[in-house]
Amino acid sequence: MVQPTPEKDPEEWTTGDEPMTGPQESYVHTLAQEAGEEVPDDLTKAQASQLIDELQQRTGRGA
Repeated sequence: MVQPTPEKDPEEWTTGDEPMTGPQESYVHTLAQEAGEEVPDDLTKAQASQLIDELQQRTGRGA
């Protein structure tokens, strides 16, 4: 049986303070629109990842 690899906390990412990626930006804006939220344009990769997780839960898109 294969154990799932634990995800690293975004705050521990070595690149977490870099600007969010294009795919992150696109997805976070899609989720935010569904949730009726505004998204700052200057999110870091780590902040975008955390916001995506939060918005996925709020919109029912989370796994």
